[in-house]
Amino acid sequence: MNVKILVGSPYPLGANYDGNGVNFAIYAENAASVELCLFEQATDERESLVIEIKERTHQVWHVYIPDIGPGQLYGYRVHGPYEPAQGHRFNPNKLLIDPYAKAIAGTLRWDDALFGYEVGHSDADVSFSEKDSAAFIPKGVVIDNTFDWEGDTPLRIPMHRSIIYETHVKGFTAQHPEIPEEIRGTYSALAHPVTISYLQSLGITAIELLPIHHFITDRHLHEKGLTNYWGYNTIGFFAPDIRYGSIGSQGEQVIEFKNMVKELHRAGIEVILDVVYNHTGEGNEMGPTLSFRGIDNASYYRLTEDPRYYMDFTGTGNTLNARLPNVLRLIMDSLRYWILEMHIDGFRFDLASALARELYDVDKLSSFFDVIYQDPVISQVKLIAEPWDIGEGGYQVGEFPPGWAEWNGKYRDCMRDYWIGADSMLGEFADRLTGSSDLYQGDYRRPTASINFITAHDGFTLHDLVSYNEKHNEANGEDNLDGDNHNRSWNCGVEGPTEDEEVNKLRVKQKRNLLTTLFLSQGVPMIVAGDEFGRTQHGNNNAYCQDNDISWLDWNGQDEKLLQFTRQLIAFRKEHPTFCRRKWFQGIPIKGIGLEDIAWFNPEGQEMQESHWQNDFARSLAVFLNGNGIRTSDDDGTKIVDNSFYIMFNAYWEDISYKLPNAKYCKEWIMVLDTNIETIGAHNTYAADNNITVPARSIIVLMSTEI
Repeated sequence: MNVKILVGSPYPLGANYDGNGVNFAIYAENAASVELCLFEQATDERESLVIEIKERTHQVWHVYIPDIGPGQLYGYRVHGPYEPAQGHRFNPNKLLIDPYAKAIAGTLRWDDALFGYEVGHSDADVSFSEKDSAAFIPKGVVIDNTFDWEGDTPLRIPMHRSIIYETHVKGFTAQHPEIPEEIRGTYSALAHPVTISYLQSLGITAIELLPIHHFITDRHLHEKGLTNYWGYNTIGFFAPDIRYGSIGSQGEQVIEFKNMVKELHRAGIEVILDVVYNHTGEGNEMGPTLSFRGIDNASYYRLTEDPRYYMDFTGTGNTLNARLPNVLRLIMDSLRYWILEMHIDGFRFDLASALARELYDVDKLSSFFDVIYQDPVISQVKLIAEPWDIGEGGYQVGEFPPGWAEWNGKYRDCMRDYWIGADSMLGEFADRLTGSSDLYQGDYRRPTASINFITAHDGFTLHDLVSYNEKHNEANGEDNLDGDNHNRSWNCGVEGPTEDEEVNKLRVKQKRNLLTTLFLSQGVPMIVAGDEFGRTQHGNNNAYCQDNDISWLDWNGQDEKLLQFTRQLIAFRKEHPTFCRRKWFQGIPIKGIGLEDIAWFNPEGQEMQESHWQNDFARSLAVFLNGNGIRTSDDDGTKIVDNSFYIMFNAYWEDISYKLPNAKYCKEWIMVLDTNIETIGAHNTYAADNNITVPARSIIVLMSTEI
């Protein structure tokens, strides 16, 4: 291969095609020299051409190659000191993936050659490997960014109107009987009319995809015949993973992903990505050398006082050093790329507390937040934090700055505890139901800072939450030692599947209770794919390595009645602005009406006093939501009003008689929801001061007959 070599530019980083050739630029501050390696086929064991990059601007090495273009395969070899004790692990025998690669062809094949040290050597990672890794590592692909978006623009659905649906690209359609078999489990399958029709009928406004950045499967999982199914092991922060592609591996996956986003947007559905910028798939000092470690270990990772070792706030062996400008730039460039080039609507940041650590403590004024706050592109999309990591002080629910929403783990725990009948839950239950003002209001944030969820990909499904007291993770090959032991679950009397009709009836009601609580709470509800129709993982609460029917949705095993209830419940929430307020309840009388926007009652119909909240054994209460107390206007300036609602919660194991409040709250109520009934709609009417029996472990919702 004869090529002309030009100086090129240090910006932008990565491999960028301009119509005439490709500019290559890579950051490697401590490197002595850098080689660009070009390949003809993804299966080639050696490069067809090695180009020594001679130009270096600041810490960026760059070169321009005319007359090559999209589809070109490439990687890097980086020379420098191999001194693990000093934090340097350069090894030019290892072909390295470009951190800015927009596409990656294929997946790695595990071999000892992928490690910078000699596997099994008595000196461990201090030894030096001379084995060439090119045959085993996937190559970067030059892509053409042009794509016909057909006028696609951001949907910008307000957070208070958002309903998030967490799902996995493959697992969602892998077993869908109405999706063509050849595209099941791919980006194309998510864009298929059958999928889109289902999502629209459910009523969700956004899908949140488990990681689709190109990731690796850990060697120990591969050797067990398992895989890193969830994908929290990123090695390419710009590349959509090839495993979810169906039309090609040399850049076609980018086109397929863009088409998926375009079709979902056309259907009014936003796309949020679960992103993993806190660590990479290279693991600790005993991990492989695939990209960052070999390019410039000390410039990408957080190292301990002994630079041979890595700080690990993530449980994966390493932590990216978001304090360093080059790592911050990598993260911000990646986020902007997914927004501007891939039209993504928002991000959920895995273990976000790890990104906020300045030295050891989590600092919400860290440079990571500062840079995002001032960025005119990133600051305008949905930003959702998983507000914890595994380090000391890493549980930071409620501590992220304005502009951020958070997975509210306290909401999850509280609602699970309440419905299994735990003591002393009333006060916290009220806080969580109304948006968790105790966590978010003090920072001038709104109820939409709280992403409310009962279940997530990590843990029991909704069905399993009411069917198992214990985890059953034997399939993971870790002797059932992995996964959380404290699930706040209740099997309703029998562990696992049963033919007992009463147990199964109670389980279905508990699912309706949890779903109803979720969708009638202030904040942003998030539901996990399949919970709407009773998906089970057979008690596995840590199915991260199960790329099979444990994790995949069983479309033939749906609980159709639960699905219909969930659809009606979501539609009910969307119809009534009372349940998706932009601002906090104030608990004070509304001018001209004399009633508070919210009031709490005990079953005797008395407004809750301090002593009522302190009753350890109380599991029952009611709340009045005033439809005239929303205190906001619509986009056209029209004051938002709604029906008023009276919601009675009974987590007690016996029926309880509730007395309705007097006529000043409402003269006549109509029952619109009863979790003992499989459908949502108008039922009986009740006058003020009437008594209603609320069955054990139930919710009844009354609505005023007039606005």
